[in-house]
Amino acid sequence: AMNKHKSVDDYLASVKAWRDELTMLRDLLRESGLEETIKWGAPCYVYNGQNVVGLSGFKSYFGLWFHQGALLADKDKVLINAQEGKTKGMRQWRMGSKSEIKPAQIKRYVKEAMALAKSDIKIAPARGKPVVVPAALEKALAANKKAAAAFADLTPGRKREYTDYVDEAMLEETKLRRIEKILPMIAAGKGLNDKYR
Repeated sequence: AMNKHKSVDDYLASVKAWRDELTMLRDLLRESGLEETIKWGAPCYVYNGQNVVGLSGFKSYFGLWFHQGALLADKDKVLINAQEGKTKGMRQWRMGSKSEIKPAQIKRYVKEAMALAKSDIKIAPARGKPVVVPAALEKALAANKKAAAAFADLTPGRKREYTDYVDEAMLEETKLRRIEKILPMIAAGKGLNDKYR
């Protein structure tokens, strides 16, 4: 089974594809000053006590997993959310050949990820960016003390469902319609998607 690997050497010895490529990535990560461990049966690189980046090889690609990748600037647009809607923080950088391993570029991303780990800013599992309440919703809550109090008590995840729902409306009138719809739900202390839970 995957989880038998005691060390990264074990892991690399066991992979069928991309051994050289994964070894190159491993060397880059170690040079960056990350601490090497095995988690979930795959190489994981830790800094400041936090999982920063993981290595993995699959049939058609190999690459890096950034545990807090959603917080990285990703200027080169290399990171993808492998499980849209499920994964909050984790982002994957897929490569399909040795020529796609660009040491300077990788080190830049790793350095930023390490700085994040040091800053302790992080996305908790299944949470996301801080909740930013849209102006129109803020106004409606200010005018409705009961809803405002209930909103304050919601979990961050539920708050975010509401703020996203309002934010996703393009037109101001749609936003207002949505706010009208959700205010009684908020006042009742319910989450937008509770009925699906």
